[in-house]
Amino acid sequence: MAAVMGVQAAGAATAFASGAEVARSVGSSAGSMAGVRMVTPKSLKKGSRVAGVSASLYSDAQYDLNNYKFAPIKESIVAREMTRRYMTDMITHADTDVVVVGAGSAGLSCAYELSKNPNVKVAIIEQSVSPGGGAWLGGQLFSAMIVRKPAHRFLDEIEVPYEEMENYVVIKHAALFTSTIMSKLLARPNVKLFNAVAAEDLIIRGDRVSGVVTNWALVAQNHHTQSCMDPNVMEAKVVVSSCGHDGPFGATGVKRLRSIGMIESVPGMKCLDMNAAEDAIVKHTREVVPGMIVTGMEVAEIDGSPRMGPTFGAMMISGQKAAHLALKALGLPNELDGNYKPNVHPELVLASTDDMTASA
Repeated sequence: MAAVMGVQAAGAATAFASGAEVARSVGSSAGSMAGVRMVTPKSLKKGSRVAGVSASLYSDAQYDLNNYKFAPIKESIVAREMTRRYMTDMITHADTDVVVVGAGSAGLSCAYELSKNPNVKVAIIEQSVSPGGGAWLGGQLFSAMIVRKPAHRFLDEIEVPYEEMENYVVIKHAALFTSTIMSKLLARPNVKLFNAVAAEDLIIRGDRVSGVVTNWALVAQNHHTQSCMDPNVMEAKVVVSSCGHDGPFGATGVKRLRSIGMIESVPGMKCLDMNAAEDAIVKHTREVVPGMIVTGMEVAEIDGSPRMGPTFGAMMISGQKAAHLALKALGLPNELDGNYKPNVHPELVLASTDDMTASA
């Protein structure tokens, strides 16, 4: 990690083709895409055929699949573009607003809700190369995802189609939810997903969680093979722990709090009871110690509440609640305090309230 982070220092000017340009980019706190012209693909013209001869795909000779040619590029340019952006993201989020640890259904829902406020910087830490946790499939590796009402309203918001039943809805493949929420979330400029990165420890100042200790996931899983593989750090005003229950990194946040005596016990989740479990997980999503909020199945681990099995509504709504707890901790408008308006940026809610007060 030290060698990688060395690129951020003064030597960066010699490591890249254009030192001045890179310094400006890396030094900016506005995010890795600041100043970059974003291009949205144009929709196909009305009446154009999706299938047919190659030249008709986009009404452009460049898309003749029989004579297809890519624009030329140097290999070093590819390396520079990836490295510059990643290093800039690391600098931007070295001191961030909220770190969400774990990108399962609860963590993604939390980050999505937080991302609605463009002034809140959100970093997501996920040890797997592929985010999503267990939300790529339903129970027993089946495809369908079951969501109990009224959590289907969240699916309506992110535009995930489903089959409606009396008390629940069915998404034909769980991957529809996960891919949809990720595509919407990661497009927002105030969010960065650091996948293949593990949260190895917490930053603790006094009695408050003040960030996470990070490392490449492959390093974190192989400390037994080599000593002195020191980590990096990410300071945060709020840490949301959504580490789930199964796997080598399950319930990492609360287990660490117990090991250092900040909480008394982590009894582990009880046996399955869907009706009791989902209500309990949303109800008990909370800030367990100053600076750290627990969401998703990690709530069941710390409280000893039942597991719910292959229903996902509680994960989504627990994530939403965790986001509003984080907004509350940041001193921002939130649903819990009753001063949050859906689809309106929180800072605009405050501004409009101030304007009405002044005019009165």
